[in-house]
Amino acid sequence: MTDSTIAVLDIDGTLVDSNYHHALAWYRAWRSVGETVPVWRLHRLIGMGGDQIPAAIGGEDLERRVGEQVRQRQGEEADLLLEEMAVLPGARDLLAAVKERGHRLVLASSAQERHVEVFLDKLEARDLADAWTSSADVEASKPAPDLLHVALKKVGAPADASSVVVGDSVWDVEAAKRAGMPAIVVRSGGFGDDELRQAGAIALYDTPGDLAKALADTPLA
Repeated sequence: MTDSTIAVLDIDGTLVDSNYHHALAWYRAWRSVGETVPVWRLHRLIGMGGDQIPAAIGGEDLERRVGEQVRQRQGEEADLLLEEMAVLPGARDLLAAVKERGHRLVLASSAQERHVEVFLDKLEARDLADAWTSSADVEASKPAPDLLHVALKKVGAPADASSVVVGDSVWDVEAAKRAGMPAIVVRSGGFGDDELRQAGAIALYDTPGDLAKALADTPLA
């Protein structure tokens, strides 16, 4: 690939260790509306956009009844955990390595906008990223490819531009596949190697730092 490649990196769970915090926030949000959803089920959905989680849990009827309410409460519960969400090892090194190789960098998150702002500060990424996204930028989040299409538009690139996605969940990989983009995965999402590869991941790394060190062996070489 050339130096015109666009690296589209997920933030939430990929660069910042937040997946299990979000699972707990969803659990508390569901309890607040009288529903008890096992945390393991919620963890399996983290990485999917919050606009889709209620229906994934209980169908369209549950979405109609409490979807908006539980999303708002989940955001509030996540607010209380933000301080505990730490940058994953080597996350900023990965951003710097991508930029040093001349690629454009978009941080593509479906998190709520106020959470993205916090994560950008934790990563000290505002001087490195060419653009970033939040849930406010799309109507349908992952595994729909819309967020990735928006990421490309943010840097003025066409849909068929040379690009690579870096994520942490099967939902990231599915979104990348639907967008026609290769996906590299870090294991911080807690998904098994077999299911990530079956979803279409082309490479797996333990941490963002491990990926940064191996960048020459990836499509971002």
